[in-house]
Amino acid sequence: MLPPPRLDILIQRLAGATIPGVGIAGYAQRSTLFSMTVDPDEPNFADSLKDGALNRQIIHEVHHCLRMAGPGYGHTLGEALVTEGLAGQFVRRLMGTPPEPWECAVGPEALLAALPSAEDLASTNYNHDVWFFGTASQPCRFGYTLGYQIAGRWLDKAGVVDAATWVNVPAATVLAMGLKQEANG
Repeated sequence: MLPPPRLDILIQRLAGATIPGVGIAGYAQRSTLFSMTVDPDEPNFADSLKDGALNRQIIHEVHHCLRMAGPGYGHTLGEALVTEGLAGQFVRRLMGTPPEPWECAVGPEALLAALPSAEDLASTNYNHDVWFFGTASQPCRFGYTLGYQIAGRWLDKAGVVDAATWVNVPAATVLAMGLKQEANG
């Protein structure tokens, strides 16, 4: 879809700092650097290597780096939802894989019941951990699931999108198209 970018990748072994049940976790730090944390002692780590989870995580983080070189990850909840959703959909399209467990962790009814308000979407003072990892008041992985759905609806409405557009589309464009359909079912 795009020529591979020149990136630095930090690979670190760190117990307890990965996605539970996966044994790996990525984090894009800037447009030219992402880290990949691995925990070979995590019981499912070997399966994650066999089923391609490591490759999918790398592609997800590469998308984040590409977006950071353009519009950025974002400073608002809405921008973060779009960035995460676009990266998940990028992996799906490139690899032909189903959504990751965190991208389909919340059912449609729960998504509709807890849609963020326009004020929440525009907030730069949102709690990323609450929206993306959950608390007693917010379903676990809600933000990843909602972002994936919003980006998917934008892709459905926008049709075939070239990779440069996919990386650089303004979050407001994706939200306007993706949330409108979400709210209508």
